[in-house]
Amino acid sequence: MKKIVLLLAIFTFIFTSNFAQENEVQKGHYNTSKFKQLKEELPTPNTQHTSSGAPGYEYTHQKVDYKMDIVLDDENQRIYGEETITYHNNSQDNLEYLWLQLDQNKRASDSKSPEIVSSGPNSLYSPAQFSKTFIEEPFDGGFKIEYVKNIDGSDASYLINRTMMRLNLEKPLVSGASHSFKIKWWYNINNHVTQGGRSGFEHFPSDNNNSYVIAQFFPRLCVYDNVDGWQNDQFWGRSEFALEFGDYEVSITTPVDHILGATGVLTNEKAVLTRTQQKRLAEARKSFENPVLIVTQDEAIKAEQEKSKKTKTWKFFAENVRDYAFASSRKFIWDAMAVDISGRTVMAYSYYSKEANPLYGDHSTRAVAQTLITYSKHTFDYPYHKAISVDGQMGMEYPQICFNPGRPNPDGTYNDRTKYRMIGVTIHEVGHNFFPMIINSDERQWTWMDEGLNSFVQMLAQMEYEEGYPLSRGLPKNITGYMSGDQSKLSPIMAKGDDLFNFGSNAYAKPATALWILRNTIMGPELFDYAFKTYAKRWMFKHPTPADFFRTMEDASAMDLDWFWRGWFYTTGNNDIGIKEVKKYHITDKPTERAINVYKRYGLTIDQLPPSLYLVAEDSEEFTEDLKGKKAEDYSILNEYLESNFTAEETANLKAPTYFYELTFEKPGELVMPIIVEFEYEDGTKERKQYPAQIWRLNDKEVIKVFPSNKAIKSITVDPDEETADVDLSNNSWPKTTETKFDKFKKNEIKG
Repeated sequence: MKKIVLLLAIFTFIFTSNFAQENEVQKGHYNTSKFKQLKEELPTPNTQHTSSGAPGYEYTHQKVDYKMDIVLDDENQRIYGEETITYHNNSQDNLEYLWLQLDQNKRASDSKSPEIVSSGPNSLYSPAQFSKTFIEEPFDGGFKIEYVKNIDGSDASYLINRTMMRLNLEKPLVSGASHSFKIKWWYNINNHVTQGGRSGFEHFPSDNNNSYVIAQFFPRLCVYDNVDGWQNDQFWGRSEFALEFGDYEVSITTPVDHILGATGVLTNEKAVLTRTQQKRLAEARKSFENPVLIVTQDEAIKAEQEKSKKTKTWKFFAENVRDYAFASSRKFIWDAMAVDISGRTVMAYSYYSKEANPLYGDHSTRAVAQTLITYSKHTFDYPYHKAISVDGQMGMEYPQICFNPGRPNPDGTYNDRTKYRMIGVTIHEVGHNFFPMIINSDERQWTWMDEGLNSFVQMLAQMEYEEGYPLSRGLPKNITGYMSGDQSKLSPIMAKGDDLFNFGSNAYAKPATALWILRNTIMGPELFDYAFKTYAKRWMFKHPTPADFFRTMEDASAMDLDWFWRGWFYTTGNNDIGIKEVKKYHITDKPTERAINVYKRYGLTIDQLPPSLYLVAEDSEEFTEDLKGKKAEDYSILNEYLESNFTAEETANLKAPTYFYELTFEKPGELVMPIIVEFEYEDGTKERKQYPAQIWRLNDKEVIKVFPSNKAIKSITVDPDEETADVDLSNNSWPKTTETKFDKFKKNEIKG
């Protein structure tokens, strides 16, 4: 090893020495380094959000409790509600008013959401599309507020501004105080299949029944936090929700033959479930290997046909959740299984129609269970008592319950594409229980903090669900098309969700890819997993910001990642690293012209040169054929040095390199990334070396490294496994290859 160090020191000294040059005076400039710290971009730390990324000793968040009585009118597809809300002001501020979200008003007939969409006429319209677009009256959606009252029954003062309602307080709500009030409301439920939406009902003409997946169904408080104050941005339909934690006491009245799943603990199980269902549920609570049917398909089909007019009321209590949702239908098959989370039993449930069977029966509840296990391992133990997947034919998430797509063919068969889409979305939506239902980031402002982080952990869960699971979104090679696209249609990840181009790629795929690279290429799983879990535990049941995430990842890993956050999250740059030039050198003991010039620079003559070894480029005039194959041991000056400094045993274990390669890497891309290099030797063996991203800190365009070897190199490849999202592979190989990225794709496709 000492011998190699000696040779490298000689080489480095000679090849990095340059003549002094006269330069014209240049003007000063700001720090434009891509390794500049994020001090200017991140908010100033304080006693609530600290410089380490942890919550400070003065951190607070509000608490909001709800008591609701809900009636689901299946005959008219309406929902009626009365709620009592108690708002606890835990902040240090006095509040003059409270802001509530009225998300259903996005579907009101006078909603402005359709007006902000720029589009021309369709190329053609079906009669139904034409009628809906130009003839029919718009759907009469939106909240119908019957009253807003103070707790003493007097009318409360309020103002509705589209999807937001301001409750005007008679006097400021001081720090530490609480305020209670009541709202009565109803609205027409949208058909989410024909009219779109994140909740609603689906009608089944074959049996004339409906399935309901109900969310954003009640006026609920906006977040008031210690960073932005009120989060009362209008809901335009894309960017999701910022909500406060609280306790929910909810009664839901449905037709008596409906099966219902909802957020919270079912407190009147004996009143709403048959003895048979109760017995099966008790069995499921002990079944950790396979789901148990609570309601069978035959029983669901029988309920579809009878359509009782009677009702029953389901009662739930949910503690410390940030939202509430439920699903209800007489069509539901229901299965369940137990999940062991660090010795505590958590239930995984699925509710689905016969149209979704056997796909849901085969995979839904198992996917729920796997999600809870994987996410708990990488964040914190899942704290709630259950998680539900519902055949809702969309992808949407709420505390303890989510609505997912995927149905087999009419004959019950399904292909891998249908299977993996259903499993993937289920894992993703169940995973949202962690991001943002518990790690409660502001979805309206920072979509990536829930969608991107969740999409990343989703990949880990998919790999654990099935060996060889076909990952797509999140793999570095799959984001290159987006990152190399039209810059006018790209936005930084650090942009508000409503303003993003290519929403899925920007808010889901790119941040997931960034974390994948951070874990597998830059930090390594051990460092990354500890830091990521630290972030999750620090901010569970709290409101984190992007700065809290960035700072925690660095704080818990001792890695400066500001260059990574800046490049991947604050810019739209892409990665392109290639091999510009490779030079081969050989050992000689004759002074080279370059070495002589270096000594002259210091006023020395050639006679004053000490006995030394030199490296001469194979393509230089000084190179002679007799130098090929020359080894360091062939030169007596080296042998004398070794004999004087090492024992015979130590010398025998030393191996001096025979070949030396000067590698010049170029970086046409804007991102700084590690350089991963694979060397293939003429004997067929391979070796890899990774240079940290910091290699670019003093030269953003190209860098030079010397690679010594005992074997001749046949070829060199940069990023051989496509793990850095390199957008152009044509410059990644030496000798140069004419194979394009498309050629490589087609070759792999044929192999597959």
